[in-house]
Amino acid sequence: MQKFSLPPRESFPLYDSRAEHDACGIGFVAYPDGRPHPDVLPLALRALSNLTHRGGVLADGKTSDGAGILCQLPHPFFAAELEQVGIAPPPPERLAVGQIFLPKETAPRTRSIALIEGVLSRPSLGLRLLTWRDVPTHRRALGPQAEATCPVIRQILVAPAAPLDPVSFERRLYLARRLIEREARAAALRDLYICSLSSRTIVYKGLLLGDALGEFYTDLRNYNFQTGIAVFHQRYSTNTFPTWARAQPFRLLCHNGEINTIQGNINWMRAREANLQSEVWGGAIDALKPVIDETGSDSAMLDNVLELLVQSGRSLPHAIALLAPEAWEMRPDTPQNRPIRDFYAYHASLMEPWDGPAALVFCDGRTVGVTLDRNGLRPIRYQQTDSGLLIAGSEAGFIEVEAATIRRRGRLGPGQMLVLDTQTATLYDDEAIKRKLARQAPYGDWLEKILVPLPRRLLPAEDRGDLAPSLDTRLYRAAFGYTAEELTTILRPMAEKGQEPIASMGDDTPLPPLARTHRPVHNYLRQ
Repeated sequence: MQKFSLPPRESFPLYDSRAEHDACGIGFVAYPDGRPHPDVLPLALRALSNLTHRGGVLADGKTSDGAGILCQLPHPFFAAELEQVGIAPPPPERLAVGQIFLPKETAPRTRSIALIEGVLSRPSLGLRLLTWRDVPTHRRALGPQAEATCPVIRQILVAPAAPLDPVSFERRLYLARRLIEREARAAALRDLYICSLSSRTIVYKGLLLGDALGEFYTDLRNYNFQTGIAVFHQRYSTNTFPTWARAQPFRLLCHNGEINTIQGNINWMRAREANLQSEVWGGAIDALKPVIDETGSDSAMLDNVLELLVQSGRSLPHAIALLAPEAWEMRPDTPQNRPIRDFYAYHASLMEPWDGPAALVFCDGRTVGVTLDRNGLRPIRYQQTDSGLLIAGSEAGFIEVEAATIRRRGRLGPGQMLVLDTQTATLYDDEAIKRKLARQAPYGDWLEKILVPLPRRLLPAEDRGDLAPSLDTRLYRAAFGYTAEELTTILRPMAEKGQEPIASMGDDTPLPPLARTHRPVHNYLRQ
């Protein structure tokens, strides 16, 4: 029998098969005008098929960590569905669709349906449930594990009870979904999950490979299901166990990477909830708490916060720049771009960075874009053809395009952003979108009025010696409980030599509870 062996490593020194499954596959396809095109969804499905190597796969070869598509809501498709059941379809801006995962068991599914209908019928929301729709699926596209955990997938078609402007309608839908989620937690309905509820976008996702998404969801192969934007994601699970609900995209974004500051981000958002207030929400603000669903993945938690910021009035690029800022403090062109620096300095007092590595694709049905966090450790490439088709994603070549038709191409660097506004058919590069955001408000004037810098006083000459002028920290040392011994034996060797401090083996410092003087809190937190 012939013995199988790999060729020597020298024959392919730049390739290592162990790195083949190292990150999610993400991207989007869009036309500048945002109008439905028959080729956008097929291109997105083809991209997903070509990105299957980016996803984690179970031993059955079919159950994946998750894949999905977020696209514009195809009104003609759902209008035809309403007509089939004898319901006159409302205008496009007054029709919303919710994509819902329901429990498999009959009893909790019945309770979940009753809960959803009860919330939507509340007069304060001003919404009207038109009908339920069973989402047609082909289970043969699923692996055994995915099929065993597959939820019942149904849709709700919703309209406003009275005429509403599009922004108010979206906010009512967001509030309704948050109320449903809150009451589902209280009722222990853990398997009730709303993928999306919007008049602008819809999400189809699940625990399957990208090349099987169109086979599983037959809606995606219907000619009337057309969109001008399609965001796609093939998941490689790194820090949470794969479930149907954790497949991406989420409601506004999909993510390649990890949020390595996630615990701090969660704690800060939890701390801010007591002070949340907004003219947009008024007394309904409590229904939006907790802001973060801590049972989700790090990507889902980021989406939770992004959604709150956008629904409360910020534009999608504005909210993304707030959450994932560039390394603005050391920009070499700061003097020429002071407004951009002021923009970031102002928002730094409102929100700490959600640090990656992170590549983010974001979309609200009208604006679509992509950004890298300030670390820049995930690749994003883009290209635009003569027809205006814009393609961006985590690698090059996932959609075959004739080289002669490409009029621009590039890649994003750390902290950079690319945004397509389909309402104005404008493509903004990084500098253009940052300048646009910085011009929205007088951030520099606000900083001068509200930012209080720490005083910088020079040490007395006799204390300074030959040292350069520096900050007089004596007051701050006393306020924070630093002793002369700590400065001499602990901080000085660390600062001067980069060494661990070595002091005497004995420690006669009394334990904080027994001390005669007040001790800093951190003194209580040592072994």
